[in-house]
Amino acid sequence: MSRLPEGFIAQIRPLLGEDIHDFLESYRLMPHRGIRFSKRRVPPLVPGLLNPIPWAEDAWYLSADATAGSHPLHDAGAYYIQEPSAMATVAVLRPKPCDLVLDLCAAPGGKASQIGDMIKGEGALIANEIHPARARVLARNLERMGIVNAAVTNESPQRLADHLPQVFDKILVDAPCSGEGMFRREPESRLEWRPESPAGCAMRQAEILRSAAIMLRPGGRMTYSTCTFNRTENEGVIQQFLADHPDFRLVPFALPGLPAASSGMLRIWPHQVRGEGHFIALLEREGKSNSFPSSIEVELSKELEEANALIQSWAELPFAANLLQGHWAIYRPEALPDLSGLRVISRSVPMAERQGKHWKPAHALALISQPRQMLPVDEAGALRFQQGHPLPAPDSLSGWAAPALSGWPLGWGKASQGILKNHYPKGLRRPL
Repeated sequence: MSRLPEGFIAQIRPLLGEDIHDFLESYRLMPHRGIRFSKRRVPPLVPGLLNPIPWAEDAWYLSADATAGSHPLHDAGAYYIQEPSAMATVAVLRPKPCDLVLDLCAAPGGKASQIGDMIKGEGALIANEIHPARARVLARNLERMGIVNAAVTNESPQRLADHLPQVFDKILVDAPCSGEGMFRREPESRLEWRPESPAGCAMRQAEILRSAAIMLRPGGRMTYSTCTFNRTENEGVIQQFLADHPDFRLVPFALPGLPAASSGMLRIWPHQVRGEGHFIALLEREGKSNSFPSSIEVELSKELEEANALIQSWAELPFAANLLQGHWAIYRPEALPDLSGLRVISRSVPMAERQGKHWKPAHALALISQPRQMLPVDEAGALRFQQGHPLPAPDSLSGWAAPALSGWPLGWGKASQGILKNHYPKGLRRPL
């Protein structure tokens, strides 16, 4: 393992004082792992669970040898493997149902899916990522986690700000940073650190934060977070932002299991908390919010009615497809703002696809709904299904059905004469 950069140690020594020894000793320990369960169904039993993570909902520490990431329930969206400290940022923001929320630097999707769970299918989430490949990963993770009221955009913060001024109730800015807080979890990142890294990152962070401020409604709240320790990228960025934006203020906060942030800013140290390094600031804009009308018009047609009748026969869920897009019947959240002119990776949930004269259920429909026909399987059966194999089924089972492990649907198959034909998407199948 590479040593911690000497320049890094010299830089943060004044922040730590006498704690520097305990801090350095913490790098001899294994990093902590965390798992956060989806709220869509009853959490399954997962080997390797330890203690609850006190500052996050439905979250647990995970043993170092746990294999939850390769389990079929991971692909079913039952949980997200997430670093424990990273869960605190969304907990501080406290998004609630009916909020319109922006996650400005959202890939790979841990915090975005946490927001999606907390707004409970109401309001809407825009999850943005500037890098195209990472934006596609973000979209796949939000679909896997069954987040139905989200859109994924692939834009720069400035272009989003140009299109969406004063739109959002809550904004999360998890800014790209020098990554000092990940030196234990990702030792290879130590080799990329340079003494000038913080100053370069701070310039980019300030630009991102300025764009975010444009998009926050009066009365709205915003969290700024990094996974780094130095003052340049943390307090320095915040202090300059407040000097340039007198209509913003820091808001004190406290979370269970973490020190109280009486100043509105919190630095998480790995020698004090069971988690990696993190910094969080909570900001509020003066004023009162105004509501914005929905940009979605429901498309009524016989074809959409036909699709919805079939969707309701396949699955139980509280909403219906509201748009036709090519061969797809989709659900687009009515609370989404107008995204015209922006690069959008996904703004809807596919629910059914027309193939010739017939409709078939979309993979996402199994993840977000309660399929009316489910075929219980064990872990071996789930793995076979995710590899693309057909499964044995009762002779009485006919038509579209979802294999389910511990009550969590895995996808769709079509049953006939004692066989469930596999319709798991080829792009998602596990290697044989």
